[in-house]
Amino acid sequence: MTSGSTSVRLLADEVLIGHEFVRDAGIDIGPDGRIIAVGPTSALPDDDAIDVRQVGGLLMPGLVNSHAHTPMTLVRSAGDGLPLQQWLTDGVWPREGKMDTDDARWGMLLGSAEMLLAGVTSTCEMYLFEDAVVEAVRTSGQRLVVTPGIIAALAPGGNLDGRIGEIVDFHAANHQPDERVTVGFGPHSLYDLSPEQVGELGEVAKSLDALVHIHLEETQVERTDVIEKWTGRTATELLADTGLLDGKLLGAHGVWLSDSDQKLLGEAGAGVAHCPVSNLKLGSGIAPVASMLRNGIEVGIGTDGVASNDDLDLWEELKLAPMLARGRDLDAQAMDASTAIDLGTVGAARAIDLDHVGRLEAGWWADVIRIDLDQPAFTPGVRADQLANLVFAGSSRFVTDVWVAGEQVVADRECLTVDIEAAMAQTRTRGQALAE
Repeated sequence: MTSGSTSVRLLADEVLIGHEFVRDAGIDIGPDGRIIAVGPTSALPDDDAIDVRQVGGLLMPGLVNSHAHTPMTLVRSAGDGLPLQQWLTDGVWPREGKMDTDDARWGMLLGSAEMLLAGVTSTCEMYLFEDAVVEAVRTSGQRLVVTPGIIAALAPGGNLDGRIGEIVDFHAANHQPDERVTVGFGPHSLYDLSPEQVGELGEVAKSLDALVHIHLEETQVERTDVIEKWTGRTATELLADTGLLDGKLLGAHGVWLSDSDQKLLGEAGAGVAHCPVSNLKLGSGIAPVASMLRNGIEVGIGTDGVASNDDLDLWEELKLAPMLARGRDLDAQAMDASTAIDLGTVGAARAIDLDHVGRLEAGWWADVIRIDLDQPAFTPGVRADQLANLVFAGSSRFVTDVWVAGEQVVADRECLTVDIEAAMAQTRTRGQALAE
């Protein structure tokens, strides 16, 4: 929040409003952390009581990470060079199996700070140790959609009732969108859970109007295995059969979605988290993002976990998404810079069911980042080229200041909410112990 009951005005050289760079502009932020007004300085309302701050540079919406497993900072870069299933069984799970609540808390805290320093103001997390995830993010000040993991292999006798009950209680205690925390459900996948299990938890999620966040068509092997296991039905068709498409759904990856699968998801208003770096690193393939968008799917970009990325820098995804779309379709017009910006901001927010996030507009949350424009990468600064320049030359290293719900959490490239050195020391010690 902004300090006390005082509204704040941030004045910048430029403000990105929609897809337009508005010069000599500002943002008025109320004490509740929402935007009161945004536009040219000359058009902002007169208010002698407002706290005016000259920040310069470019102000734009904070980036939104639509799919992450951030406590995996403790297993960063594990299992490199292995295909997905072997990467999990040989590289990642042996270390994650040793993790405890404190490990997850420190890993999430460091990863959240890493994201904030890169201008990522919101993240959608699928992980166990959900209490630790929330505790860490309440400390960092980031906006969080937390979808506690549901894994049949970890359920006694494969019965999910106890786990679903835990998440229902967790939702009651922690679902506080006005306090930056939204709670959903995170069933792992249809190669781990049965359609019946997914359908049951989907009904519970719908009763709470909560997001269901599931891995979907990440690899060709996954697609084939699900079809063979469940009588010729694709994972997306099974989701439709069980009623999951009647609620709020986010599918992670979607690399191998067929056109008919995409139509089902688009007609349902479902979202897909596109994770290009992770998909490339694991050799999973290139998602048909341009086709997804044409079919009406809400697409957002995500990092995935840091063991398969290996960082939380969403700017890399922002650049790769349109480049891969063009390379896949052999079409330089397959995705333009304005679409890419949306995938990293308002589109990602819609995909993870965040309201009033991802755009600088009156009534929306003041999740704002400042970009230093006085850089070689932004030269010569031709007006017609600015949006493309931001997408293809932008970088986390140009992010200087970050506000979430009007609260400044990064100032002059320093995280104000997290002791980075302490978090690094803890994560280093704990991560090395997991690797022994």
